[in-house]
Amino acid sequence: MTYQAEMDRAYANGAFIPGADAYPPRWQAEAAAFRAALGARALLDRSYGSGERNRFDLFLPEATPRGVMVFVHGGYWLAFGRETWSHLAAGALARGWACAMPSYTLAPEARITRMTAEIADAIRAVQALVPGPVVVTGHSAGGHLSARMGCRDIVLPQAPARVVPISPLADLVPLMQTSMNEKLRLDAAECAAQSPARLALTPGTEAHVWVGGQERPSFLWQARTLSEAWSCPWTVAPGRHHFDVIDDLAQPESALIDTLLAGL
Repeated sequence: MTYQAEMDRAYANGAFIPGADAYPPRWQAEAAAFRAALGARALLDRSYGSGERNRFDLFLPEATPRGVMVFVHGGYWLAFGRETWSHLAAGALARGWACAMPSYTLAPEARITRMTAEIADAIRAVQALVPGPVVVTGHSAGGHLSARMGCRDIVLPQAPARVVPISPLADLVPLMQTSMNEKLRLDAAECAAQSPARLALTPGTEAHVWVGGQERPSFLWQARTLSEAWSCPWTVAPGRHHFDVIDDLAQPESALIDTLLAGL
């Protein structure tokens, strides 16, 4: 096995999850049903920029929002969009929070530096619509982008009160050795500038890293690396793998939702 093949295996997820192929269609069906059930409280396809994928969906609770939780989707910066994950807003809405879900330009059309800037633009647009504290979370590649929103170099009208990256890719250097990099085009300079674990957390922004206990060792390493770099707590969710570690976002009384929203 070549070194690149070993690195591809280290960052493969579906190959190590039983029934992995069933997850994306289930997510899509649950997301569509959630949007339909929410009706007028689902504000869909709002623009935050000029790009085709510079759009976000905003889901509103029944009463005036206490604040807004932003969820950034994963897919190794190569796949998926906001429409697959709408149902994960349920936990925040039940706690009285709005939830925004942006899409962003994917590789190879965009590099990660551009994606980071797009998510910051999306949050600015969301902040203009929903007053109150902002909490940013995201999964996998979205965990990376949500962590970037907590970094000191990101300037927003209001800094996030809390960032909770879920299974984040916090140090991008190892990904330079994977076959994905043919499309990501990461180099040493971009890894240094875009790896949250190599950057400072914004003063006043709380951070908590979340990862599944049954994830690939590389993702456990990534999560621990970020928690150590930022001297912040990390939680290893027992029995959760890379595809179901996000399920508790839909449960208002879950430990994950408490970590995101409690005390704000």
